[in-house]
Amino acid sequence: MTMSVQTETSAFEPSCPTSFNITTWAQRNCTAENVRRKFPITLWLPRYQCSWVQSDFIAGLTVALTVIPQGLAYAHLAELPLQYGLYSSFMGCLVYFFLGSSKDITLGPTAIMSLMVASYAEGDTTYAVALTLLCGCIQLGMGIFQLGFLVNFISFPVINGFTSAAAITIAFGQVKHVLGLQKIPRDFFPCVYYTFKNLGKTNLWDLLMGAVCFVLLLLLKWLKDVKWDSPDEIGYSPTRWQQAGRKIVWLIGTARNAVVVVSAALVVVALKSQDINVLTLTQQVQPGLPAFKPPAFTVHHGNSTETAGDILQGLGAGLAVVPLIGFLECIAIGKAFARQNNYRVDANQELLAIGMGNIVSSFVSSYPITGSFSRTAVNSHSGVKTPAGGLVTAAVVLLSLGVLTPSFHYIPQAALAAVIISAVLTMVDFRVLIKLWRLQKMDLLPLVCTFFGTFIGIEWGILAGVGVSVMILLFPQARPGMLVDNKDVLIFQPDRGLHYPGVDFIRTLLYDRALKEKPYRPVVLDCSHMASIDYTTIQGIKEVLEEFNRMRVPLSFAALKPHLQEVLTAADLPGFRCYATANEAANNIYEDGDPETNPYTPLLNAAQH
Repeated sequence: MTMSVQTETSAFEPSCPTSFNITTWAQRNCTAENVRRKFPITLWLPRYQCSWVQSDFIAGLTVALTVIPQGLAYAHLAELPLQYGLYSSFMGCLVYFFLGSSKDITLGPTAIMSLMVASYAEGDTTYAVALTLLCGCIQLGMGIFQLGFLVNFISFPVINGFTSAAAITIAFGQVKHVLGLQKIPRDFFPCVYYTFKNLGKTNLWDLLMGAVCFVLLLLLKWLKDVKWDSPDEIGYSPTRWQQAGRKIVWLIGTARNAVVVVSAALVVVALKSQDINVLTLTQQVQPGLPAFKPPAFTVHHGNSTETAGDILQGLGAGLAVVPLIGFLECIAIGKAFARQNNYRVDANQELLAIGMGNIVSSFVSSYPITGSFSRTAVNSHSGVKTPAGGLVTAAVVLLSLGVLTPSFHYIPQAALAAVIISAVLTMVDFRVLIKLWRLQKMDLLPLVCTFFGTFIGIEWGILAGVGVSVMILLFPQARPGMLVDNKDVLIFQPDRGLHYPGVDFIRTLLYDRALKEKPYRPVVLDCSHMASIDYTTIQGIKEVLEEFNRMRVPLSFAALKPHLQEVLTAADLPGFRCYATANEAANNIYEDGDPETNPYTPLLNAAQH
């Protein structure tokens, strides 16, 4: 079977290597090996062991207990009806089961994606679901064309500055719900202003509920991370009851969001039974499973209708920012846990997975999803063995949608706000400032620009950070290092290739050192470190040679690589001379044919006297 496929493939070899044959391309790329790589399930499922079922089940259930309260909270953050958080929590897990290259990653709503949905969809469910489909299509296209390398152009300082600023924005945006304030703007600076302005209108019951929930979340998180010490006795091992107790404590700490939200809801039920309505509750959650249908691209507002073009225009920069940040968040998480658990993730495969996950999720009214750090950590620490744990997570979320949605109305807004705040505060990392100050102060600039720019707008923060990073990256091209030998002949040795940003710098340097004062000094340009050159630089070299020739000052080149020498020779530069080494060029600087016709003879005579 395999041999026949190989024979057919070789039969379709094109006679001309530059021609494109769709049949040949398909047969070369649609091989069994490529299909297996694009569907990682075909690699791990045949090796699946029965002993892994328990680990995957426990991990999937634990993640589900985390994602249900988080989904409700994140939908609240995204300014969408709460059920949309659950709509976004199950389909990504199912798709990742087939396409994911990491055993740990779980796809679903995240704080940063929810913040961006609130920013670009502005509470409109049609915009949010349409953004999911478009985001998925862009990510899928990037994966097909293997554009995963683009994420490498976003440096660590930019990522750190963005996540820290986003976390602060998200956390402060939830303070209004802890205080029970109404009609507070979403944008950061107006939100800060009006929150402090309306402190006198604080609902003390909401404040008490939010504070208690936040303290409980911190306490349960500490409880989960407790390191149990065993007595220093040879052969000691904890009893079965001790092991069970520690496991229960760990499970309660891991599912702390669910524990706190359920406890807060029970408090509301108890208060309502006594006709006490003092807490601000969440909106009514629509019960039942979402309909499987393609996203709508029209919005009706009374007598007006917004078309697909209006939606695309309304989403604006979100069509670029959301897919990129979604992929960046997912691949950063995947690589972190891959290093920790000793395996590798494929960036392009992850693009395919989250792209297809967003596309399919849009058919169940999801808003954009990506990998979640907190739930991925829970999944990994729960001992998950394969992406099959996502099947359990999806099943539990679907069960909650079908059965539990009427109960979600009893959840206080302050409790959900506490869940969000406790989740995002860990994203703020100011320790990196000290590290960058010690190691590379220049990297503080893109971090600071991204951090403060994000408070103005998500896209502005990212653009500012990337722009500054690119400027720092290109600055050495505009100001290349230059080793200068100040003997009778000036020898300039650039430390890198010459490109158009540095043309004016090199030209000015040569003029200032060789032609500014008499007697003029001959120059050798040692190109031993040059590996490339561009057309603008060639034109600049031509102008420099013309100026040196006009002033009758010799300018020679040395140690040019063969391909660069061919390029400069073909450019027909006036007076172009090249030598094997800088010393040879310096020794022969005035020897150019007949002394009577050599324009540099006067300089030679002056040097000899």
